[in-house]
Amino acid sequence: MSPRSLPVHIVGGGLAGTEAAWQIASRGVPVAIHEMRPVRTTAAHKSESLAELVCSNSFRSDDRETNAVGLLHAEMRRLGSLIMRAADANQVPAGGALAVDRVGFAQAVTTALEAHPLIDIRREEILNPPSDWDSVIVATGPLTSPALAESIRALTGEAALAFFDAIAPIVHRESIDMSVAWMQSRYDKSGPGGSGADYINCPLTREQYEGFVAALLAGEKVAFHEWEATTPYFDGCLPIEIMAERGIETLRHGPMKPFGLTNAHKPEEKPYAVVQLRQDNKLGTLFNMVGFQTKLKHGEQTRVFRSVPGLAKAEFARLGGIHRNTFLNSPKLLDDSLRLKCAPRLRFAGQITGCEGYVESAAMGLLAGLFAAGERRGETIIPPPPTTAHGALHGHITGGHIETIDAGPKSYQPMNVNFGLFPPLANAAERAGDGRHSEKTLARKRALSARALADLDRWIAGDHRIAAE
Repeated sequence: MSPRSLPVHIVGGGLAGTEAAWQIASRGVPVAIHEMRPVRTTAAHKSESLAELVCSNSFRSDDRETNAVGLLHAEMRRLGSLIMRAADANQVPAGGALAVDRVGFAQAVTTALEAHPLIDIRREEILNPPSDWDSVIVATGPLTSPALAESIRALTGEAALAFFDAIAPIVHRESIDMSVAWMQSRYDKSGPGGSGADYINCPLTREQYEGFVAALLAGEKVAFHEWEATTPYFDGCLPIEIMAERGIETLRHGPMKPFGLTNAHKPEEKPYAVVQLRQDNKLGTLFNMVGFQTKLKHGEQTRVFRSVPGLAKAEFARLGGIHRNTFLNSPKLLDDSLRLKCAPRLRFAGQITGCEGYVESAAMGLLAGLFAAGERRGETIIPPPPTTAHGALHGHITGGHIETIDAGPKSYQPMNVNFGLFPPLANAAERAGDGRHSEKTLARKRALSARALADLDRWIAGDHRIAAE
């Protein structure tokens, strides 16, 4: 049998795995996706759909000119991303962000993959990829099954790094008191499908805010298992009560910041703090509490969150939760094509590599798919230039931006895509010192984005392929 007719096996049907499958099949190479749900469920998933979103429904900013994740969106669209196609088709209003109807999004991805003649979806748990699978992409994400995680640890000799990721509650829209709350995006900013009034805002006075923080700190938390006790949190997705422990003002300058918002009911009174809720489905019947990831027990969540003005009678479609995430020491373990150095038949993609965020995970799935398809087709795919968002994130994962001591990574932590990962502009002014929104800083970001898209276009045009024959 010709190697080109053998399938690439993908373990995991999340954002990275489904994007990888789409990229491979789109290049004429057969794929087998192995997804353990519903044979084996997880604490965070609720459905059998592929690409289910288990935390937020937001893909974050869609601004491709001055935001790195928005630039990553734009690059993925140019690369024919299935995840971005489904997101665009299922967007809901969210100010300057790209948020999606999570059910419609997952169904769109699942339907597209089921319909592709070169994609075979197998509902089964893979404890250890069989030795006769010569090309495998492990894209099991932050919820890698214990058995598979143990087989990876045994293979690499590495102790897997892990962190916690908490889930925000979702509230029924009709249960929110709009005589207290009001609709407004921060600084009235509109985005994809938005109007500039896309968030529900619940205002708190100083007294109410301080009482809320005290209740968070006193609330009963989910008890850790013994094996979880020393697992650190990732700073980009901290539970709200952990943020509160860092100081009384921390939340006011984080998810509860009042800046850029004016109370429509009392415009003369500046709120001391604000809880924002973002639309979670196309019908507009569900809204999630932005930045309110939590490990409070469910009864405590109901009690504490109903103390927020406007949420006194809130009905929750889903309360918050917590799950354990696992990722590799990728700069040490993976090569430039995301293969495991000690076992090159295995590639890794998505959050298990240490990238953080929906879009970043899908982007690494996209690259893993390109690398695997190229290998099957007798081509070597050169990674995208480090000046692109894909290349910058790839460089972080494979060690391009990590200080080393004795040839080993000094520190490796999960990372969202950001302009700090990009090489500096050759003839650009330095970052301005008068705030991140200065014209000088925005001009630099626009220049970085323009360079990225131009370099990506050249890479797409053929600079990325080197024939192996």
